[in-house]
Amino acid sequence: MITTNKTNNRIKKIVKKRRIKHVVKDPIADFILRINNASRARHSQVLVYFSKMNTAMLEILTNEGFIKGYKVIERSKPKIKMYNVELKYSAKTPVINGMKQISKPGLRVYQECKKIPKVLNGLGIAIISTSKGIMIDKQARENNLGGEVIAYVW
Repeated sequence: MITTNKTNNRIKKIVKKRRIKHVVKDPIADFILRINNASRARHSQVLVYFSKMNTAMLEILTNEGFIKGYKVIERSKPKIKMYNVELKYSAKTPVINGMKQISKPGLRVYQECKKIPKVLNGLGIAIISTSKGIMIDKQARENNLGGEVIAYVW
């Protein structure tokens, strides 16, 4: 998708409107909610807050073909970094049919490598935080690693 000046100006206006720094209590839930809502509303782009966890999850989604890509948007006053995520569609239907947060702040979910579930019999992916970094369920099984199950994507 080719970005035009019109979409870039719209993004700049949205970022400028954020005068108060938004406090997010659960950044993973915010990330999943924003992408789910944008894909259901058929938006081509969505803004997501900058963090190391979001960076790793966006890398996984890009490598697995769920999103087209992302870029960093910075603002000086107040200093805010955000990602502009370009969503992917095939025949006007979103590639991301759904995302679900599994491990939550009140209830962490950990799985051994042998008990890591397959999402939709292998059609989806599970994002897992292991001791070797954040990876998908297939990589965790290959490396014989368990960890915290962050989210399912299908």
